[in-house]
Amino acid sequence: MTRGRQPTAAPDVIEPDLDEKRIENAMTVMQQTESDKQLAVSQHQAAVRAIANQVGYQLPADCTDPDLIQRDIAANMRRSVEACLEVGRGLAVLKLACGHGNFKARLDVLGIDESVARRFSQAAVKFSNRASTHVLEAIGNQTKLFELLVLDDDQVEELTLTGQTGELKLDDIASMSVKELRAALREAREEEKAKAELLSEKNKLLDAERAKSKRIQSAAPDEVIDQLRKEVTSIANDARGAIIGQLRAGLAALQEHHQRNGGDSVLWSAGIVGQLFKDLTGLRDEFDIPDIAGAEIPGWVGA
Repeated sequence: MTRGRQPTAAPDVIEPDLDEKRIENAMTVMQQTESDKQLAVSQHQAAVRAIANQVGYQLPADCTDPDLIQRDIAANMRRSVEACLEVGRGLAVLKLACGHGNFKARLDVLGIDESVARRFSQAAVKFSNRASTHVLEAIGNQTKLFELLVLDDDQVEELTLTGQTGELKLDDIASMSVKELRAALREAREEEKAKAELLSEKNKLLDAERAKSKRIQSAAPDEVIDQLRKEVTSIANDARGAIIGQLRAGLAALQEHHQRNGGDSVLWSAGIVGQLFKDLTGLRDEFDIPDIAGAEIPGWVGA
């Protein structure tokens, strides 16, 4: 007979009822989340490849990894001016590849200031689709490349196709110092600005003439003749002012010069004044205007 405690009977194990439907739904959600992540990665890679294709950048090892792109940019920065455009292309792609808010940190690693990175990218956009080998050879260095960013797209196109835009020639760019190029570009900008202002002024005058023409067409005949006479009188007064004012002052300056230094400009001056007489005689003949020279001029003529 066994003494002591009786052995404890093993407890019955009750298997819980599994909610298979709930588990299945959870698995579906996990799979969907993973699928969404893969889709987001795929879309991001597609966007990176698209911008690389747009700016003509060859992805290192055909990979969108920002670390590889960054190393590729660092390598390109050690090369000549042709590589500056490749740096700009790479920066444009890196900005998208590394995601929002991370670009500045990447630039810090590369040792590139944000403003400089912006100029690299601008150069890539402005010159990548236009600049041929001879243009890049003429530019010669990164500093000149950045200076040329002030040119608009039409000027860059003209420089590439013809070797000249305005007074700025490609051959001159090659021989200029950076300081000389900067001065030439400033002059080119001022020239373009002056042309634009002149064109704007001409357009304003044309618009004013069109508006005046419409007013004349709708006005009564008496009003029209009064308006036309006022306009012709104003023009004639301007012409008289130029003759008895500016032209007379110019002839007087010539005479004074010859009194001090000898010689004369009598025949030359006679040619100038004779041309004016010829022009006025031509107007009289064209419009059959009588010659009233010597007669008393009515007061209303100068009114």
